[in-house]
Amino acid sequence: MRCTPLFLDLMLVIQAQGKHSCGITIPDGLIGVDDVDSPPVNAGDLRKCCSDNRSPAMSPSESTPRHTFDSAEMGVIAHLYRGEVYRSTIWRTRLDNTTNWSIVTMGIALSTTFSSPEAAPLPLVLVGLLLAVFLGMEARRYRYFNVWRARARWLEMNFYVPIFTGEARDDSWQVILARDYTVPRHHISFVRAAGRRWRRNYVWIFAIQAIAYYGKIAIHPTPAATLAEYSDRAAVGPIPGWIVLMTGFAYYFGWLALALGTLWLDQRQHAANGDEVAMG
Repeated sequence: MRCTPLFLDLMLVIQAQGKHSCGITIPDGLIGVDDVDSPPVNAGDLRKCCSDNRSPAMSPSESTPRHTFDSAEMGVIAHLYRGEVYRSTIWRTRLDNTTNWSIVTMGIALSTTFSSPEAAPLPLVLVGLLLAVFLGMEARRYRYFNVWRARARWLEMNFYVPIFTGEARDDSWQVILARDYTVPRHHISFVRAAGRRWRRNYVWIFAIQAIAYYGKIAIHPTPAATLAEYSDRAAVGPIPGWIVLMTGFAYYFGWLALALGTLWLDQRQHAANGDEVAMG
């Protein structure tokens, strides 16, 4: 039974959704039409007309229907995911480049310093400054890499995983991802990025540099017999050796403090998010 003629006087009060709660489709082009010549509609007739087509009413406490992607939207999301994975792969390669530069530079400094017992340990001091520059470049690149990685991971956990497991997901993940595309930003600070890269890669490079430097002045040209002799070998021009040694200790402990501080920040953020996957 069709009751479309009875709805013509109610077009002004129907929301512009294209459907009435009775389940009868109403053309969007008719919404807003005011037919003043139509007879008044009786509420009883309207209830009787829709009795056969009425769907169960949704209580206010029930959630709104989840958005279902059609085949075209699924294809778009698949291509979007491929693009994010590609960009994260490119920036991951750039991260590896700066790490390789640091390793090669360290190798050159070690070769120069230990080429002979009379060689000065100064190249190891200078390479420490160069490592800091490379770490800064890598931290900047990591901030960009983290954007693409976070988006790809977000799609995996909120789009692909529900497809495989069949578990329901809240549609808020789409809003969060859309906001990240609308207003792009870095997800972590430069300091946190530097701390992550130092803990994962550069801690070993700096450790080798420190062992090589302090070992060099301890054994070359002959093993140091006293602490004073050890300190004198660390002198650089007019700068006393004890100042150079104390500066080196402060340099390494500063990096260690950065690594532990940023580790604490990461753990605090992950604890606040619980088991959820966060953007960044």
